[in-house]
Amino acid sequence: MLEIKNLHVEVEGQPILNGIDLVIPDGEVHAIMGPNGSGKSTLSYVIAGKDEYDITDGDILYNGESILEMDPAERVAAGLFLAFQYPIEIPGVATMTFLRTAINAVRKEREQDELSIPDMMKLIQAKAKDLGVKPDMLKRGLNVGFSGGEKKRMEILQMALLDPGMCILDETDSGLDIDALRIVSEGVNALRSETRSMLVITHYQRLLNYIVPDKVHVMSDGKIARTGGKELALELEDAGYAEYDEELA
Repeated sequence: MLEIKNLHVEVEGQPILNGIDLVIPDGEVHAIMGPNGSGKSTLSYVIAGKDEYDITDGDILYNGESILEMDPAERVAAGLFLAFQYPIEIPGVATMTFLRTAINAVRKEREQDELSIPDMMKLIQAKAKDLGVKPDMLKRGLNVGFSGGEKKRMEILQMALLDPGMCILDETDSGLDIDALRIVSEGVNALRSETRSMLVITHYQRLLNYIVPDKVHVMSDGKIARTGGKELALELEDAGYAEYDEELA
């Protein structure tokens, strides 16, 4: 599904990623943990195609094809989705209008027929109900006045509607209380399938109590320092990251 080969990335000449190698097979959920500044969010942005990052070496393959020359919209159409750590408010853009536009834009790129307004409404309302997105949220400006939990639920709704093959969740647990974390995690887990892979980026093990990963990777100094099973997250919760900082200093 996703393969990252010897990825080196700089920002304004400053190395951020220093040789990432990572393979996420079809249907698997992998977690990346690590301290602040280790390159976790940079990796998510580079995969999504944010243009201020300079890739100096390596490649990113999605379903066997390099995506480095694709712009972000092409990557979304191909099946990549990034859920942001801090979803932004967009005043003046109605949530329903945004969702309809995004869905039909992706369907067009995938050479699928656009959905009619009635079919679109049924689809959005059904998915929203499953995720606990209240009808009044769909009537407001995108994320305007939403709580942290509501913003994250809205992102998971977008993920469900765009039907990606590879989902990247950048610190989805950030700013969530226990109830919101549980609801958002249930929405993510409902999207797990044999044909959809996920990369979950987090500082804390608590998210992985809800979204149980197949593998956990520790990132430090722009590299994958260690890979293990879900029990590695528990080890990190107890021991912290100091060991990995020392290894890569």
